[in-house]
Amino acid sequence: MRFRPCIDIHNGKVKQIVGGSLKDEGDLAAENFVSEQDAEFFADFYKKDGLQGGHVILLNSKDSPWYTDTRRQAMSALAAYPGGLQVGGGITDENAAEFLKAGASHVIVTSFVFQNGAFYPDHLERLLREVGKEHLVLDLSCRKKDGLYYIVTDRWQKFTEVVLTPAILDELAGSCDEFLIHAVDAEGKAKGIERELAMMLGAWNGIPVTYAGGVGSFEDLEELRLCGKNRIDVTVGSALDLFGGTMSYEKVLQVCSL
Repeated sequence: MRFRPCIDIHNGKVKQIVGGSLKDEGDLAAENFVSEQDAEFFADFYKKDGLQGGHVILLNSKDSPWYTDTRRQAMSALAAYPGGLQVGGGITDENAAEFLKAGASHVIVTSFVFQNGAFYPDHLERLLREVGKEHLVLDLSCRKKDGLYYIVTDRWQKFTEVVLTPAILDELAGSCDEFLIHAVDAEGKAKGIERELAMMLGAWNGIPVTYAGGVGSFEDLEELRLCGKNRIDVTVGSALDLFGGTMSYEKVLQVCSL
C-alpha cells in the first residue's frame, strides 16, 4: 500500500474540504483546512520525500472566477516537481497535453468521459489519442445510492447512471494507467473508510488503484490495508497533521511502507 499525497486547490488556495459539500454556484465548500502555504510549497515537500503519483486537483470549474488563480497554483506545483505529480479537474482532450507539458506525469479525468449520466467511449478514445494510456488516470469517484456505488462527475456533484463494479474496472483498465477512486460521502470527514467499497477494490486484481475518503486514524489505515488486501494505494487528506489533522505525516509514510 503506497501513500499518495494530495494538493487540493479551491478558490486559489490549498485546502481540505468536505467532498460532498462542494458547489459550483458561489464556489462554496465546507472547509476543514485552508493552508497559508501555496501549492508549490507542498510539491517541494513531497519531492523532498521522493513521493510519486500525488494528486493535484483543481476544484473550481472553468467557468469560475477563481479558476485562473486555481490553475496558476496547479501549474506552479507541476513545475516544482516535474514527473512526480498527477493533475485533475476539468481535463479534456483539448488541454490534457498542456498539463503534461507543464510537468504532470498523468492527467486525471472523469467528467470528460462520463457526461450526461453516461459513459462516452469516443471521448475516452480522443483522450487516448492525445496523451496515451500511459499518461491517463480515470477517476471513478463514487457515491452510494440505493445500495450501489454510482460514479459521480462535475466535482462529485452529479450522479451518472454507471455503477462502479468489477466488470466496469475490467472494461476500463485497458484504457488507462491507474484508477483514482474517492468515496465521496466519506471524503473530508475523517470518520472511517467505506469498507464495502474498499473490499470490492481489494478483491479486484488489475492496474493500480488509489482509494481516498474517510481515513481519520491509523486504525482506519490498517482497516483499509486489510480490506484492500494491501493492493490499493491510499490518499490521506484532512486527517494529516500537514492539513491540521492528528495523523503524523511521517508515521503515515512509515505505516504505508510496511
